[in-house]
Amino acid sequence: MDAHHLSQRLLCVADLIEKGARLADIGSDHAYLPAYLALKGQIEFGIAGEVVKGPYENAKQEIKKEGLEDKVQSRLADGLNAIELADQINVITICGMGGTLICDILEAGKDKLVDHPQLILQPNVGEENVRRWLLANNYQITAEYIMEEDGHIYEVIAASYTDEKQTLTPEELQFGPYLLQKKNAAFQAKWQKEIAKLETILKELNKANQVPVAKKQALEAKIAQIGSVLNV
Repeated sequence: MDAHHLSQRLLCVADLIEKGARLADIGSDHAYLPAYLALKGQIEFGIAGEVVKGPYENAKQEIKKEGLEDKVQSRLADGLNAIELADQINVITICGMGGTLICDILEAGKDKLVDHPQLILQPNVGEENVRRWLLANNYQITAEYIMEEDGHIYEVIAASYTDEKQTLTPEELQFGPYLLQKKNAAFQAKWQKEIAKLETILKELNKANQVPVAKKQALEAKIAQIGSVLNV
């Protein structure tokens, strides 16, 4: 992967960014995403934010190598501290982190969200936490994608600020309102895997001398819920 060839998950994120955007990519991984978009003339300006010096230097090198210093800046900062309000950022991407960490970054950087930028988030786990944060902060989910790449399953969630709070059912929060509509092969694979994991835990639980009834019932209910969504 480089600034000319993105992974499938980052291409999915790139496709959600409108032409002329001013982008902040937080935890930027060599600045591949902003550099790719700048090379295509898709963004007006980009920030590659990194909290660790090594990745920050890598991003800087990539930007220099591609001759994009006038379009993309690498900044060493924690989370949304990489953004100045004067940058007029209107799209923030955070990819390849756990959902809880993504929520923590957004929560800690709320002062950088006053202009209500679009958020495009790619949590590796804990997607439900991300959806909860978005709803609690008046962001409406506008698109979701799920894909399998190199043996891993990734979800991408795009959201825009709204004056009215979006409401989702517990099922939509867990599985994703748009993903539930399609239930594609990657969605099926992800939740089949989850059932298998829960069934393994249940088996171990049943071997205990004293089976914790409440825990067993909770696991059985979860397996049944996923099963009903998958129609298995």
